[in-house]
Amino acid sequence: MAVITRYIVVREGLEHDRVFDVKKEAEAYDKMLDAADRLAAFIRTGDLAVDIDDQTIDALAVLLAKNGPEVVKMLKGVKPLEAAADRRPAKPPPESSPEAAPKPARSRKPKRKA
Repeated sequence: MAVITRYIVVREGLEHDRVFDVKKEAEAYDKMLDAADRLAAFIRTGDLAVDIDDQTIDALAVLLAKNGPEVVKMLKGVKPLEAAADRRPAKPPPESSPEAAPKPARSRKPKRKA
């Protein structure tokens, strides 16, 4: 008789349909589902000009999360399209604050010649 260990991802009390033989694969799948949840929340709170049902949002989020490395490559170098004024702090730091003070230059020791 053989003993076989199987890993099942359980989220919110529900078992997912995938069964894994390797714990590392089950943990990777769970992390992908976490990313999909965050993506779905991001899509839902976004200012889309169209209405999308929850099932479609969840499917899109899982697709993006499963293909994360490819999505990251496609988005590499893309910067947000917000106005420059929105990115600046509302009030510049005062000149007398310790954060605004320039750091003193570090002195370097001369190299020893052998």
